Amino acid sequence: MNAKDIMTRDIITVSPTMSVKNLAMTLIKNQISGAPVARKNGKIVGVVSEADIIAKKGQDVKSIMSKTVISVGEDTTVEEIARLMTAHAIKRLPVMTDGAIVGIVSRADIVSAIAQGQHVAIHSPIYDL
Repeated sequence: MNAKDIMTRDIITVSPTMSVKNLAMTLIKNQISGAPVARKNGKIVGVVSEADIIAKKGQDVKSIMSKTVISVGEDTTVEEIARLMTAHAIKRLPVMTDGAIVGIVSRADIVSAIAQGQHVAIHSPIYDL
């Protein structure tokens, strides 16, 4: 099973200039815990989450977002995605094709695949991140 099999394709991105208040409203409205941060040209420049809102001070997304973007391709295995999430203590990974975001995989997507009876052989220890 690969990223393309479980990823969410309807991606919600936020702007680096969006206010933290509007970010919080966007996360609540869409029932998500984080989102990729994209410039107007679509280039992903960061990832922001509820944890960033709680733990960091700033008026806009660019001041609180994580600037290091760890991403995967559509053919990345679910096992590798789980390993990356665990190793980097992150909860979501953008799925990229030719530099463009085509989806996002969250821990919930992996759990959903397991709940649907899909075999996922995770060989790395999983901690509550």
